[in-house]
Amino acid sequence: MNIAKLKYTNKETAIADLISKEVYKEIKDELFYGDGIQAIVEIGLIVLKNGTYDADFNEITAPIFEDGYHYDVMSENKIDFGINEIQVKTPKHTFAI
Repeated sequence: MNIAKLKYTNKETAIADLISKEVYKEIKDELFYGDGIQAIVEIGLIVLKNGTYDADFNEITAPIFEDGYHYDVMSENKIDFGINEIQVKTPKHTFAI
């Protein structure tokens, strides 16, 4: 099994790349797993520091996010994600294998 941790500029760029690599197949505006894809996890934005809020949930300080929009992909085949594949020391998500 091959696992890739991916970082993109934004969600739209990520989806376009995943479709171009046939990780996702788009059929009638719906996304389906491509052949050999076991799982796709949309991590999204990663919070580095939580924001603070008052009793009425008004933001006092904004959260701080890691750069980029993140996905994890589990596949039967090795896929070349190029510069979007990253190495992570302390992952926010892992697959149970």
